[in-house]
Amino acid sequence: MSPFDLVIRGGTVVTATDLYAADIGVRDGRIVAIGEDLPAGREELDARGLLVLPGGVDSHCHIEQLAATGLVNADTFETATASAALGGTTTVIPFVAQHVGTSLAAVAEDYHRRAERGAIVDYAFHLILADPRPEILKDELPPLVRAGHASLKVFLTYDRLVIDDEQLLDVLEAARSHGLMVCVHAENHGMIRWMGRRLVERGFTHPRFHVPSHPRIGEVEAIHRAIACAALLDQPIMIFHVSTAEGAATIHRARGEGRKVWGETCTQYLTLTSAELDRPGIEGAKWICSPPLRDPADQEALWWALEVGTLQCVSSDHAPYRMDATGKLAKGPNPSFKEIANGMPGLELRLPVLFDAMVSRGRLGLKKFVELTATAPAAIYGLHPRKGTIAPGSDADLVLWDAERKVTIEDAPRTDRAGYTPYAGRTVKGWPRHVLLRGRPIVRDGTLLGTPGEGRFLPRRGGWAAVPTGRPAPEFDPARNFGARLW
Repeated sequence: MSPFDLVIRGGTVVTATDLYAADIGVRDGRIVAIGEDLPAGREELDARGLLVLPGGVDSHCHIEQLAATGLVNADTFETATASAALGGTTTVIPFVAQHVGTSLAAVAEDYHRRAERGAIVDYAFHLILADPRPEILKDELPPLVRAGHASLKVFLTYDRLVIDDEQLLDVLEAARSHGLMVCVHAENHGMIRWMGRRLVERGFTHPRFHVPSHPRIGEVEAIHRAIACAALLDQPIMIFHVSTAEGAATIHRARGEGRKVWGETCTQYLTLTSAELDRPGIEGAKWICSPPLRDPADQEALWWALEVGTLQCVSSDHAPYRMDATGKLAKGPNPSFKEIANGMPGLELRLPVLFDAMVSRGRLGLKKFVELTATAPAAIYGLHPRKGTIAPGSDADLVLWDAERKVTIEDAPRTDRAGYTPYAGRTVKGWPRHVLLRGRPIVRDGTLLGTPGEGRFLPRRGGWAAVPTGRPAPEFDPARNFGARLW
């Protein structure tokens, strides 16, 4: 009898630290052997000429989520995780989205039901706390922690989600007592309201005015405030979707001081700019997200921050809304930028777009690509080494990449339900051919084989302590190095 259920033969294995030719033996959904000329498996997968990478870990995506505005984003767990699989992502961390006045426990139960029914890839959850009442933190949070939820998210902006500094400190204190990571949407709420109101009053309503309505200095202030509150309690935090050079510089300085702060950015902030919103009519609404897209100088600063370790991972922040009355045009055919749902699709194309930018164009290379899109998010959120790497004992979540294949992305409906992609017209080099989840093919030659409900919930405890803080070098001076500005 063969010692392996599956052997992936003849590929080039890539991890965050190594690159080598090897066969991979899989048994019972786990990697059990890596070496040359492994014995035959009951099944074999020819990987000659292909790269073998760990499945992507998208640690920030919104799936089948009810927004505070009352809109539900376009995807179900089935469609979102199908698009994730087709793009080479085998683990997602979406959100359990509490709203003011609701029970966190009841909301978590509802999201678990949806995921159990529809998920095609494995998943965990971040818990959004929009209403951190004492009874929520004292009575409802501990059982959820015991069930394997290891991270919270809070917002420092949005009318129906924003928490004040005292509430933030309450959440940080509760997280510290349970060993949780706190993730922060860091923008200054007052600045956004003030700027948005004055722009609309003066008739500046086109989608392009979404950008100045979110002042870049507002991101800097909120990041600094979140870090200060966390430092008061010695509590680790993750700053989500950093978009500006100055925001990255703020994190850089704090990490240099030994603060327990980590940061992510997203595919769109590395590859798109605010010029996308300046299109005729309402077309620019497709590129409205928060924080907004910024400038080329910010892109360069964010790439540098990823290179030196100031930022540790790249997510999609997948938040799909259709360009119709169910989504971005819910307030009518010609809404002001303040009335347009914030968010873009990105789960499926995160890895292909980043592979092209990081690897094919020679910016950061293969090992850094694996680190930023799989290994580091798995480690930060308590999933490593089960997820995010290729090693004996790890889940056999593997993606066989054709590094030479060129694909021109079309603005046509994809597997997700947004109905468009912000990356239309872009030609990328490098595309996933086969995708395995726990040793089972869920994508073969670009065809989806995975079935709804085969994704599993991933209970977590801690994780962030495995990813060190410390001063990256050289000094980060965005004004000098990248020509960035505060306004």
